[in-house]
Amino acid sequence: MNIEEQEIQKRNFHYVQIDGVGVSIANVAAPFLPVLLTRLGATNFQVGLLTSMPGVTGLVLAIIVGRFLQSRREIVPWYSLARLLVIACYTLTGIVAFTLSGQYAIAAILVIWGLATLPQTGLAVAFSVVMNAVAGPEGRYALLSRRWAIFGLTGFTVTFLITRVIDQIEFPTNYGLMFLGLSLGGLISYYFSRKIQLPPQTPPVAVQSSSALESARNYFALIRSEQAFQSFALKKFVYVSAIALSQPILPLFFVREVHATDSQIGTINMTMTLVMLVGYFLWPWMSRKHGGRLVLLATTLGMAFYPALTAATPQVHLIVIYAGIAGLFQAGLDLVFFDELMKTVPAEYSATFVSISQSLQYVSAIIAPTIGTWLADSIGLGGALWVSAGLRVLGFLLFLMPDKRKIN
Repeated sequence: MNIEEQEIQKRNFHYVQIDGVGVSIANVAAPFLPVLLTRLGATNFQVGLLTSMPGVTGLVLAIIVGRFLQSRREIVPWYSLARLLVIACYTLTGIVAFTLSGQYAIAAILVIWGLATLPQTGLAVAFSVVMNAVAGPEGRYALLSRRWAIFGLTGFTVTFLITRVIDQIEFPTNYGLMFLGLSLGGLISYYFSRKIQLPPQTPPVAVQSSSALESARNYFALIRSEQAFQSFALKKFVYVSAIALSQPILPLFFVREVHATDSQIGTINMTMTLVMLVGYFLWPWMSRKHGGRLVLLATTLGMAFYPALTAATPQVHLIVIYAGIAGLFQAGLDLVFFDELMKTVPAEYSATFVSISQSLQYVSAIIAPTIGTWLADSIGLGGALWVSAGLRVLGFLLFLMPDKRKIN
């Protein structure tokens, strides 16, 4: 690598971090979105839709988007535009909070985030491809641990400020101001992410097919040829499904069972974010010293305790502690899932294979939240959290099984 390439890589690292600042400002609003719906009177099913809708669109479009991005020489502009469009939906949500109420507001918010699933699908694929290209095979832990540490620090600071004032302003004005203000982070993200410079990618030569059926056969033959990818993707599918099952349940549990205030819910999220900062420094060191497999096993097992302990002792001060413990393991899980996935992905087909992995994740996002809300109606919110904990343990056991398949 010559001096000019080193300078470009250095600038790219900086742009990725500043992009993360903008994204983290906007994403502080994300945990409050299902809480807003709940306080507006949304049903369990409607709150579950918020989590499952991206999965429906993603399942339909992820592979198509992956093949589209695979054929693009420049992927950064698509990444930046998709990010801006997603964050703009927080702006629209803030406007709805000011102008509509009750079921009209609920319907409008669900429509907005239904439309957001289109750019979200492209963003999910483009993010992994761009971050992998910026970091290179040896720099994934370093790049993402720094990005997510900055992400977490910014999120903690902004969440701290939000939780100090949100209960002091009348509902729903407090939510309208919050969503509008935080969405300004999207402009920061868009400006700096567009500055990332990557070498134009050379799309792989397309295999000539005489029919759609033959094209599909060639596509699946490519997937079958990468056994390490298949193994990891399926195990990850089980674990991600367990997490997705609990996503609509936790905010409902906090509001209806724990009777937590908005500021207390913010404190739970803030604590998790703060401890994640420690994890982003701890787990790269653990990976260098003991290898990625230890990180994978420790984090998948550790994350199983959060829903179980929360269901067992529904008290705010204890849940804050559990959230902090979960934050430590969540940081490692974020890093190791990305690193282990990209180890199994052929470099020349990165967008294609990432889109397949995302498709499986979207299946989880469709099915698991719906099952979670159905379980909540059948066995209670606490019972649904116990099911999530059990599935996370199953995922850990799958990763514990030896895998002798070769990793690229």
